[in-house]
Amino acid sequence: MSSNHSSSTMPPATRILGPLKVPSKLLMGPGPSNMRESVRIVLGAPLLGHMHTEFINIMDDVKAGLQYLFQTNNELTFAVSGSGHAGMECAVMNLLEPGETVLVVQTGIWGQRVADLVDRLGGRVQTLNVEAGKAATLEMFSKAVEDCKPAVVFVCQGESSTGVAQPLEGFGDVCHKNGALLLVDAVASIGCVPLQMDALNIDCVYAATQKVLGAPPGLAMVSFSECAVQKMRTRKTRVPSFYFDAFELANYWGCSNEPRRYHHTAPISLVYALREALSEIANEGLEQCLLRHRQCADFLYSKLEEIGLKPYVKEKSIRLPGLTTIELPPNVEFKLIIDKLMSQGIEIAGGLGPTVGKVWRIGTFGVNADKEKILKTVHALDEALKTVHNKDV
Repeated sequence: MSSNHSSSTMPPATRILGPLKVPSKLLMGPGPSNMRESVRIVLGAPLLGHMHTEFINIMDDVKAGLQYLFQTNNELTFAVSGSGHAGMECAVMNLLEPGETVLVVQTGIWGQRVADLVDRLGGRVQTLNVEAGKAATLEMFSKAVEDCKPAVVFVCQGESSTGVAQPLEGFGDVCHKNGALLLVDAVASIGCVPLQMDALNIDCVYAATQKVLGAPPGLAMVSFSECAVQKMRTRKTRVPSFYFDAFELANYWGCSNEPRRYHHTAPISLVYALREALSEIANEGLEQCLLRHRQCADFLYSKLEEIGLKPYVKEKSIRLPGLTTIELPPNVEFKLIIDKLMSQGIEIAGGLGPTVGKVWRIGTFGVNADKEKILKTVHALDEALKTVHNKDV
């Protein structure tokens, strides 16, 4: 009896038959930034098993590097397999229980994202709205915390949609005085803005690999304080995700005294890359890395001024050193300029969230905190603007 099923397979798409071709671009946008060369090289190292002794040793290196980066002695310090959003979800899922209140200091899009996540998880959201381009003061922060008595307070230290670096001095003390935990997003600020987690009494920090560290996206870095751990241990409900359960992840990363258990297959090569990126930061020195980013930001401001452009954030002390937002000049189509630079292999970006259609964003993260690269970018921006203006004449 004949079968109606054909034994032949569908042919492969012709587009997949050729070799991969990836152009080289100068990534001066909000991230990812260009990889460090040493990081690029280790991505080609042989794969190990995710439970091999040699790989576990590399994981231990990463933990030590993260404790240095975050300036913390927290035992629960590890990487989550996923983008910076994975760090956000891991942090919020573990710190929050249904019905609890989270105060979101909303200075841009990342506060909006956290508020949405809290709502999805059955939490209650209270918002301290801050005008785009400005930072919350300790006075307004204190009043908001005292008024709503939240379980968790969220603050974005490096708001990449507006270019604001939110000062954090005193925020942790206010939270602890009112029985709240302080959660900080440091994705765009870690390594370019000082962050001393223990000294600032921060209870949870998350960050990502693709900005100052100059590693590929795909890992989030998190750290939980002892206060945060105690709250998580006394939860009345289970963490709603096994994948993001901090205690399960902490066991796999060797942050507990129990034997390591299989949790998931880690992205082996990305962990190599993170280890190398952390080594680069440690060898440069965190203070020197911070200084380099500040000096390059100041250099960028001066060069922008020379071509008649102004920073969007007026108060210099709260500008994010790794990401500068620039006011759009009148009668210029912002996307046209972005496209002109991209045609030359240089990426800058438009606004995000509250700054859409209002700014350009230039990133000077990691190896791109470099005066030659800044000069090249500003020169290309100047030439593109001259081309547009000449057509208008």
